[in-house]
Amino acid sequence: MKRNKDYTCALGCPVEATLDLIDGKWKGVILYHLLNDGMLRFNELRRRLTGITQRTLTKQLRELEECGLITRTVYAEVPPRVEYRLSSRGHSLEPVVRSLQLWGENYLVERSQKQVA
Repeated sequence: MKRNKDYTCALGCPVEATLDLIDGKWKGVILYHLLNDGMLRFNELRRRLTGITQRTLTKQLRELEECGLITRTVYAEVPPRVEYRLSSRGHSLEPVVRSLQLWGENYLVERSQKQVA
């Protein structure tokens, strides 16, 4: 992700800016889990995201932290403990994430009804 990407103020640029922050297969799902659980450690996130590699999860978390959507807290313990939480900016995406959840639930119900028919 480009940190200070310049968005031309075309009609869709606010949408483009938002999608730039949460693009890809995993970022929205990471935000969803942090929204529901409040705080998760790396391995807890990895268990919830079946199919994600350690490298990809690390990259996605770094990008979400870089743009200020999550916070990462490292505790000086052996072994080190790292916790991830939504930042206040991340919490402001709750209506967006909840809308995506509701839309997806409706879509999956409709799709399953079409497959039965």
